[in-house]
Amino acid sequence: MKKNRLYLIAGLLAFSAQAFAQDYSFKVLANKGSNQVKSGEVTQPVKTGAKLKSTDEIIVADNAYIGLVHSTGKPIELRKSGNYKVEDLAKKIGAGTSVLSKYTDFILSSNSAEAKKNRLSATGAVHRGLEDIKLMLPESKNGVYKDTVSINWETKSAGPFIVTLKNMFDEELFKKEVASSALSVNLKDGKLTKESPILIEVRSKTDSKSKSEQRIVKKLSAKESEEIKLSLADIEKEFVEESSFKQLLMAGFYEQKGLLIDAISCYEKAIKLSPDVPSYKEDYDEFLLRNRLKASK
Repeated sequence: MKKNRLYLIAGLLAFSAQAFAQDYSFKVLANKGSNQVKSGEVTQPVKTGAKLKSTDEIIVADNAYIGLVHSTGKPIELRKSGNYKVEDLAKKIGAGTSVLSKYTDFILSSNSAEAKKNRLSATGAVHRGLEDIKLMLPESKNGVYKDTVSINWETKSAGPFIVTLKNMFDEELFKKEVASSALSVNLKDGKLTKESPILIEVRSKTDSKSKSEQRIVKKLSAKESEEIKLSLADIEKEFVEESSFKQLLMAGFYEQKGLLIDAISCYEKAIKLSPDVPSYKEDYDEFLLRNRLKASK
């Protein structure tokens, strides 16, 4: 009797899990244009974060775009205008699950209305200290896996700016003058190759009093890098080509791993690949705000 009861409980749990898993077919992770979703007799605009059921139909407008993630975690992008039955899209996905689901859920939950409300109600502001150039790099969680670091800053000072990278002995490793408030640096170039940690500082060329605080970048150890490389392989295999959608999901992966600097690089690449898709810019802005890398306006 006790054994039968255990089987019954296990069966009910399995049924509940299956019912919950089938609550939706796809989630909308990126959206551009006047796209619509038809549910029964009701047609309404597609919204980022929305759940699509298998009985729904998506209407993709001209010059529009939708990035979807299946309940199994597998991604699909719609770039061609037309009507798409969600049931047919699900058939194209194929069998099996993907590790991407936990990263897509993380991105959506981080950008949800509730998450934004909690962020806005949180006390404290971005600390500027005496510096008037605010580096958009983390004070902690400064490990980096990728070779390229995207350095951005907010300031009211006029350019040009001098970006300097030093080692812990205050020896100069890299120096460059830029007109804009952004620069990408390859950590495998020149004297930077064998150095870690590295100090980053930005100052105005015309105003010696206008400078940033220093931020530290630490390259991951060989062991840590290998672990990240293996995890990234699971993401790479889900995409046949480079895309903004892939970069968005990788940004979620890096953020979950506490590698905020690498997440920044992915967001910026996503925007560069699809400058006309506003949701990528919105996701990046929210990422910067919730990690206190950018001051709220």
